[in-house]
Amino acid sequence: MIGHLAHAAGSPCPTFVLDAARLPREDAALLGHLAEARRYLTSAGGAHVLKIALVEPSAHPMFDLDYRFVQALPGGPDRFDVRGSCGHSALAAVVAAARSGMLPRLVPGARVRVRVRNTGDSVVCEVDRAERDEVGFTVTFVQPRPVPFAELLPTGRTRTVLEADGRRVEVSMVASANPYAFVDARAFHVTDEAALFAAGGDLLRRLESLRAAAAERLGWPPGGAFPKIAAVLPAEGGGIAVRAPTVPGWHPTLALTGAVCLSTAARIPGTVPWHITRETDAGDGRLDITTPGGGVAVTAVVSLSGGADGDGALLWSSVARKHVTFQGSFALAPLSHLQFEEVAQCLALSGAV
Repeated sequence: MIGHLAHAAGSPCPTFVLDAARLPREDAALLGHLAEARRYLTSAGGAHVLKIALVEPSAHPMFDLDYRFVQALPGGPDRFDVRGSCGHSALAAVVAAARSGMLPRLVPGARVRVRVRNTGDSVVCEVDRAERDEVGFTVTFVQPRPVPFAELLPTGRTRTVLEADGRRVEVSMVASANPYAFVDARAFHVTDEAALFAAGGDLLRRLESLRAAAAERLGWPPGGAFPKIAAVLPAEGGGIAVRAPTVPGWHPTLALTGAVCLSTAARIPGTVPWHITRETDAGDGRLDITTPGGGVAVTAVVSLSGGADGDGALLWSSVARKHVTFQGSFALAPLSHLQFEEVAQCLALSGAV
């Protein structure tokens, strides 16, 4: 089997892309194969590669590519979470699929329609520019029907009180592209953007503990990767400042799905992000999100019923100016010294070796 590495800017690591048609369909056998692939990557210097994308041409007439995300977890090569998705990895998968011949060559104006098997999302990846090893995209999460706000709230509430470390903390749990718990950073005495971005292990530990409580509220294993969590507060230049953990440690920016979910949450009256946008007069159009690694602009388009406060539905969300660098391909088996050199060369592009 051939493996591919591609890195979406803003992602904490490259994505390891594999042809799903060449792997078992049943989860236990599939994850066994992926554990062996992780051991192989680790031997070649790729222990930091914790995102795996499984892709194949879609049999559905509305889509070009079927994509399934697998989050590798620390603590052993056989630890994975398959509950959620990753927007950065979906873009990496599109680039790798085109390079392998699974999709036509990517050219400006081309649109690749991706079916996310983990979450059921429909994602349109429009090519803005295409160079030798780098592709720029505008990404749109399209809803097949208007999704009522109530269906985007896993607990049925705009705010939910969770208990972690002996403290009760209010969060907004929203599921759009991925499930997230959003908490006002000021609940942890982090008062401004500079303090949020400078925060270290103490805030990270508190957020991870709160994330585990959110997982338990949903009936999910607390040691997994989902739901995700993010601390938010008003940004100095307007909009929202955000800091989020990833696997492992702090995310250098914010997951693409996190940006989509945050922009959606900001349009739902009563949520923590909605209240913050009212503090900053962010309005109901494009949401400017500030992260430690730079900014991103996201647009969540909703319809409002004009009825009771909070009634409305999500139509679509869009993120522009995302780009992916293709880092190379290599054979997974049989193992040989030459193939380890090929993997090491690919990983060197991501700064791992």
